[in-house]
Amino acid sequence: MPRSIRPDAVLVQAVIAGALSFAHLHDLAAAAGQSGWKAWAYPVSVDLLLVAAWRRLRAGRDRSSWTWFAIALAASLGANVATAGLLDLHHVPAWLRILVAGWPALAFLGGTLLVHAPAAATPAPEREPGEEPAAPEVEVHRTDTPNPAAAPTPELAPAKPPAAVPTVPPALLDHARSIADAHRTATGEQITADALTARLGLPAPTCQAIVAQLQLA
Repeated sequence: MPRSIRPDAVLVQAVIAGALSFAHLHDLAAAAGQSGWKAWAYPVSVDLLLVAAWRRLRAGRDRSSWTWFAIALAASLGANVATAGLLDLHHVPAWLRILVAGWPALAFLGGTLLVHAPAAATPAPEREPGEEPAAPEVEVHRTDTPNPAAAPTPELAPAKPPAAVPTVPPALLDHARSIADAHRTATGEQITADALTARLGLPAPTCQAIVAQLQLA
C-alpha cells in the first residue's frame, strides 16, 4: 500500500527560502551585466558551493571548509540584502560588477579545494583508566650458536659378583674321572659333559665344576 505524502513545514520553508535567494542572486547578476543563461548560473554556483562546504563541515574533513562556507553565505546574504532596495539595480557600482565577474573563478577554486581536501586523521582510541599500554613486540635474533645440551650418560648397572665355584671333594673328582676313563675304554671316545652330568646325578654347579677340572667338552 503506498504511503501517504504529508507536507513537511521545514521542507516547505527550505524550498521557499531557496527560491527567493535564487531569484535575488539572478537579479543581482543580471543587473551587474550578466545576461541570459549566465545570470541563472550564478545562483546555482553560489548554492552549490554553500552545500558542498556544509557537507564537508558535517563530515569534519577540513577546517578550511568554514572559510568557503562563510564566503558562499556572504554572497547569498549580500545578494538578498542588495535587492531589498538598498542598491539601485539600474546603476550598479563598478566594484559590484568586479565581484560578480570574479565569482566564477573564486567558486571554482573553492569547489576544487573542497573536493580534494585531505581526509582528517582518525584519532587514536582512548585508553580506559587503569589499562596498561601493550608492550611492543621485540624480535630477538641470537648470533651465538648455543651448545647442545650434553646427553645424559646412562648409569651402568653394577656388575654382579661372579658366582662362587663349588669345591669338589677329591673323592668325588676321582669317581668322576673313573667314570670318564671307563667310558673311554668302552667306546673309545671321551665322555661328554652332558653324559657325565647324567651319570653323576649331582647339582648342576657341582657337575660344571667337575667338567671344568676334567677339561671335558
